Amino acid sequence: MITDIDITFDFRRDTPKGRDPDAHSNTLRRYHRLLWSKKLPSGETFTLQEGVTGHYLLHRSNLGEYSLTSDTVIPTFRWNKQIMSLITQDELEAFRSAVYTIGGMMVFPGNRIGGKWTINQARGCTRNIGDRFDLTLESIRRYYLGKDSPLYKVFARYSSFFKLFESFEGYVNFFLLNDLVSSDYSAVKISQPFNNFVGSPIPSSVSEYKAYEHEAREFIQARNQRILQCG
Repeated sequence: MITDIDITFDFRRDTPKGRDPDAHSNTLRRYHRLLWSKKLPSGETFTLQEGVTGHYLLHRSNLGEYSLTSDTVIPTFRWNKQIMSLITQDELEAFRSAVYTIGGMMVFPGNRIGGKWTINQARGCTRNIGDRFDLTLESIRRYYLGKDSPLYKVFARYSSFFKLFESFEGYVNFFLLNDLVSSDYSAVKISQPFNNFVGSPIPSSVSEYKAYEHEAREFIQARNQRILQCG
């Protein structure tokens, strides 16, 4: 068990004011290094290094070189004025406090290939994904099956990274995402609104937003507990 991780820690606490915790929280970077430096499905060890110039976290071995960056993967959509008119600031802040714990964080390759979007950029800028992690994970599931999605071409650019985990099951197990998928790994638990990547995935009513928030917070809480018990 990794005992040096506080699953209640809000990474905004050690981030300079006005800065992004994904880039500037030293605690978050350390937690990522501790959690994801471990054995891959192949049995080989994936070791991440901090402090390498030009890299957030770096793996370099016979497996290849992988420069990873952090991404806060559960959006609160606080930029959306319509949604913010539907909820209180106290509710939003409570949601954000959960989002900025380790259960709401992931790492993805951060190097740009051919001047095109990274995975983080594509998640946020692809309209049919809307920065949502459940839809990102559904796209990853389809990628491993060779099925199309709004992010398929982006993932294909980083095929060597996804090959490290061998399968969707391997990817889910490695990153402790089990609480967002079915027990047989055949489906992702997707919040509404969702219409097979048609139309906007952003909640547009009080009921949609509260349902989305509830399910997102349940996932973060469950993943935090899974992280607490890992190792």
